[in-house]
Amino acid sequence: MCGILAVLGCTDDSQAKRVRVLELSRRQFFFSLLRHRGPDWSGIYQHGDNYLAHERLAIVDPDSGDQPLFNEDKTIVVTVNGEIYNHEELRKDLKNHKFRTGSDCDVISHLYEEHGENFVDMLDGVFSFVLLDTRDNSFMVARDAIGVTSLYIGWGLDGSVWISSEMKGLHEDCEHFEVFPPGVLYSSKSGGFKQWYNPPWYNESVPSTPYEPLAVRHAFEAAVTKRLMSDVPFGVLLSGGLDSSLVASITARHMASTKAAKRWGSQLHSFCVGLEGSPDLKAGKEVADYLGTVHHEFHFTVQDGIDAVEDVIYHVETYDVTTIRASTPMFLMSRKIKSLGVKMVLSGEGSDEIFGGYLYFHKAPNKQEFHQETCRKIKALHKYDCLRANKATSAFGLEARIPFLDKEFINTVMSLDPESKMIKPEEGRIEKWVLRRAFDDEERPYLPKHILYRQKEQFSDGVGYSWIDGLKAHAAENVNDKMMSNAAHIFPHNTPLTKEAYYYRMIFERFFPQNSARLTVPGGATVACSTAKAVEWDANWSNNMDPSGRAAIGVHLSDYDGNSKVAVSLPPPKTVEDTPMMMGHGVVIQT
Repeated sequence: MCGILAVLGCTDDSQAKRVRVLELSRRQFFFSLLRHRGPDWSGIYQHGDNYLAHERLAIVDPDSGDQPLFNEDKTIVVTVNGEIYNHEELRKDLKNHKFRTGSDCDVISHLYEEHGENFVDMLDGVFSFVLLDTRDNSFMVARDAIGVTSLYIGWGLDGSVWISSEMKGLHEDCEHFEVFPPGVLYSSKSGGFKQWYNPPWYNESVPSTPYEPLAVRHAFEAAVTKRLMSDVPFGVLLSGGLDSSLVASITARHMASTKAAKRWGSQLHSFCVGLEGSPDLKAGKEVADYLGTVHHEFHFTVQDGIDAVEDVIYHVETYDVTTIRASTPMFLMSRKIKSLGVKMVLSGEGSDEIFGGYLYFHKAPNKQEFHQETCRKIKALHKYDCLRANKATSAFGLEARIPFLDKEFINTVMSLDPESKMIKPEEGRIEKWVLRRAFDDEERPYLPKHILYRQKEQFSDGVGYSWIDGLKAHAAENVNDKMMSNAAHIFPHNTPLTKEAYYYRMIFERFFPQNSARLTVPGGATVACSTAKAVEWDANWSNNMDPSGRAAIGVHLSDYDGNSKVAVSLPPPKTVEDTPMMMGHGVVIQT
């Protein structure tokens, strides 16, 4: 992912202000302030009291796609972070326009010329952009539907509006700043926010479309293949769990047809990280051997992770416990991947939110509660897994693409009658059954059966259970009981309830001391990554509030109560073609 920074409508148009904007875009602090996001090229544009800066990570058209981008007469200026996967189709509809580059993002200024501000929903991709219309000095800002790209907005005392890919680009210069909401655009003409993304599932009403395995399969294959758009070497993150394994399997099948394969070779590279002997390392290697990828294992120790926590908090810009736990191994792995010359990876985030794959979904009381919880989880992704995937990789100039969060794929899955997603062990239906069944192909298997039906393992657990235990022990050495007894007075907002949370909060406050900064981080009760509402599903959970999957007592095979569980035995799988279609209310119709 690239990095963008814009200062719009400031009262100072002096050379000193231009230097300040450049400093914010390039300044060293651990790594460059925003340059770590885009190490390939820097660009800045000034028009009167408006400044647009860009740090580029070149994935598509690396030779000529430097930014900012312009229309034909340079009256429309755009700085953008992201990928527009349907740019070739959009170019065909813009026959009367001349494009300056082959960049996928070059279509944005021309779409604005044709449609004004009402073009954002035409973009199929992930993006954050600032567009300046120099003809009337107006501007618009937009962020992608789910918030895969990161974006913040702030306001200076002089009335200026600041936009930045990361909080560190504006927190020192703004009187107030906040997360720019996903699926929203901001217009200087109206002076406010407008929701551009409003799919049917957004109102959380229960859908009724029957489950068709092949429809799910085809939609996800399309989501993966469109993300293979790259002119540089890429790979896949492969933990050996269901989600990353399916991404790797589909990518391997289509690898030979990509531009990158023709230039860099058709054998897919896969990457996994974990403590020595961790579940992910074992499963990841097994899947890699099955798919025939060039597999790279990265081992880290608990101490390696602890040593990196401060850097992780600085880059990921959060004090949320589960995000930091999962970001640290990803941060360490990203550095290793980038050192191999890889600039883009595909990853498996988002599946658990849209399919209800977290282990606590076992306790969903009915299909309405199940569906509404998935809606809440998707809407909050930009605060958690998207934040982690984007910033932990961007810290080293690596881009992560997330096929499960494709707009069309989300619409397909979220239109299903949630009865088909419900977890029913007595019927052999474990979490994410509809996804597993969709890719259960006897004739041309995507994955080995035991991988296809492996129990959900959260990333921070899968890298090795002693990772979280080690973090807790380290925090206990640095936070004493007296500190905890006064936590509510020291941190009245999102008061840390554990020593681990207190430890992360201290580090975060040192880097980002502003009140606006602490308000950007979510809080509330959670168990096994649930929302606060879902905690009500099981009275026992209130006594064990931890985001680890092992907190799903009675569900996880190695949960915190110390009891070993018996894995769900599945009936002999059938091919998709033989699978009954699941209708609403549990009615099964054979096709």
